[in-house]
Amino acid sequence: MAAVVGDRGTTSRAAQPPQRPRGPMMKLSLAAYSFNRLLARNWDPQDPPKDRMILDDFVRFCARMKLPGCELTAYYFPRVVTPQYVARLKRLTFLAGLDISGTAIGNDYCVADEQAWMRQITMTREWIDRAAALGAPVIRIFAGRVPKGDTEQAARNRCVKAINTVLPYAAQKGVFLALENHGGITATSDQMLEIIRQVDDSPFFGVNFDSGNFRTADPYADLERIAPYAINAQIKVSVAPEGKGKQPADLERVIGILSRAGYRGYVVLEYEEQDPEREIPMYLRRLRELIG
Repeated sequence: MAAVVGDRGTTSRAAQPPQRPRGPMMKLSLAAYSFNRLLARNWDPQDPPKDRMILDDFVRFCARMKLPGCELTAYYFPRVVTPQYVARLKRLTFLAGLDISGTAIGNDYCVADEQAWMRQITMTREWIDRAAALGAPVIRIFAGRVPKGDTEQAARNRCVKAINTVLPYAAQKGVFLALENHGGITATSDQMLEIIRQVDDSPFFGVNFDSGNFRTADPYADLERIAPYAINAQIKVSVAPEGKGKQPADLERVIGILSRAGYRGYVVLEYEEQDPEREIPMYLRRLRELIG
């Protein structure tokens, strides 16, 4: 298999924290991933599943919760995503009074095979087009994991090259790319910052701040380090310091970290526990209290 050249090139400036008006301002959204156990994948719009939710149902749930926004995760779109489907989904959310706060894709920019790497680039560009059509301002992206037998440095170089490849197209379409701290080569704040420093300076790049994904000794300290770069924030209800099992997240502390960083934008509840229909309303109430 052909391997992707690892050279990332040199840039005059690395990615910088976004420049914002002073003072935090947060709005509430809900990630479709919160219903991961219930939402259908790879479904046929001509024959919607009878025993699973689809994104229409999720949008209606968000409307019942009186949320300002919803995050439409790519995993739950139909098997074939047509422009007509995208337009219909946009109409549904608009008439429900909801912003589409963003979308999220399941990419891996660390793959070593050249054709597989190019498929990741193509898929990202397709979702940039869909996000633009939906009016979704941001796409959550992953970095990826080190392939077996490879090195982290080589994998990171491919990741940086991928981000720098798709960023100009995202900027052209007015869509932000937000890199999530999601294990693999982004498992620690040091790893995240190493990638950020190698990404080209672009007004359309930043961090997807995921409050539950650091498995370090002090995940809150790691969150403090990436918060200045946050352009989207996903809030989980548990943390797992040192990967030693889940414990309830200190949501007040998490929101405080974002506030001190001057974050302005959506905080997106991404529920990953066992009882979404019962517990999501409770956590939404708590987040409403915290963001004011």
